[in-house]
Amino acid sequence: NIKILLFITAIMIVVGTLIYTQKLVNQLLRRERETASVYAESLDSLANGATEQVDYSFIFDRIVRQIDFPMILSDPSGKPVEPFRNSSKNIDIDTSLSPDRLEQYLAAKTRELDEENPPIEVYARGAVVQKVHYGESTLVRQLRYLPYVEIAVAGMFILLGYVGFSYIKKSEQGNIWVGMAKETAHQLGTPLSSVMAWIEMLRTRAGTDDRQLETIREMENDLSRIQKVTDRFSKIGSKPNLKAENLTDVVASVIAYYKRRLPVSRVGGSTAISLNSPADLSVPLNRELFEWVIENLIKNALDAMEGTPGSIAFTIFREDEFVNIDIQDTGKGIDMRYKKDIFRPGYSTKQRGWGLGLSLSKRIIEDYHKGKLLVKESRLGKGTTFRIRLRK
Repeated sequence: NIKILLFITAIMIVVGTLIYTQKLVNQLLRRERETASVYAESLDSLANGATEQVDYSFIFDRIVRQIDFPMILSDPSGKPVEPFRNSSKNIDIDTSLSPDRLEQYLAAKTRELDEENPPIEVYARGAVVQKVHYGESTLVRQLRYLPYVEIAVAGMFILLGYVGFSYIKKSEQGNIWVGMAKETAHQLGTPLSSVMAWIEMLRTRAGTDDRQLETIREMENDLSRIQKVTDRFSKIGSKPNLKAENLTDVVASVIAYYKRRLPVSRVGGSTAISLNSPADLSVPLNRELFEWVIENLIKNALDAMEGTPGSIAFTIFREDEFVNIDIQDTGKGIDMRYKKDIFRPGYSTKQRGWGLGLSLSKRIIEDYHKGKLLVKESRLGKGTTFRIRLRK
């Protein structure tokens, strides 16, 4: 809303500036026309013989000399009056031109002036004897360009303000999430150490009971997963180290962990997770962070199925210098009107959750791995396909 208000205010300023500047231009044009009209009237009086008892020196000294716009005096046909240099004012004339070339030059200038303003006709005994051709002064021309200069300056200012505001907002949000993540990792450290100690005590008491030992091993796996999540949170905000990893093994390990923990639907059956990928596909990754992305996408797919059995299919394939990972589910799908919103922090269609999973995944892929995370396809009631695009 603040950005929209800023944009509307800028538009109002620009429109107000245009109206005010155009008003000034019209006033100057009116003044210049009046000045040219006074000059034409003085010529009209002279042409009609009213020379006795009239002192015209004031007109020529105080008006004609003050003219700062281009002006040419011509005969009724539009031909400049000789001598040419005395019949023109504020016209750049090359003194080296011959009389014929000078006449052609002034004739062309006369046509240019007529395109700017209609000429003022000088009458003598009811007939046109001369014409005053005039153009716009330098001041008027500068005023005409002024609004565009102001618009450009205002536009640059608005753009810089918008970018700066967005950067500050994004930076503040990033600092908040980084601070929360690191504090969460710090707070989890103590209870994790305590749980590890309790598991060791349980192992000692279990002795050789295989069922208890199996349960303890699964608890250790889950505890190891929690420890990994804690490490991930502690690394948020830091530049991760990327190293070549077997992409198929990384994705397969996450799938294997989730397969043993998939919920059984109330209507019977559970969700199937499949993987179709080349075996020898190596990509620069930060394994812990990338596994986090895969987990988020699996959780997102499971939530989209809303407790009904379905399928999640991972397909990995090469494409030129890129590696694509398509994650297709059979969930409820996404309304494509909200295609961009799903990656926005805080946006969620679920009653629970903070709407950070996809936003965080996008940041991990695009900011840390210089890749791309997008919605490739989605149909309501049919499912969604996400695509991860990485450089080999």
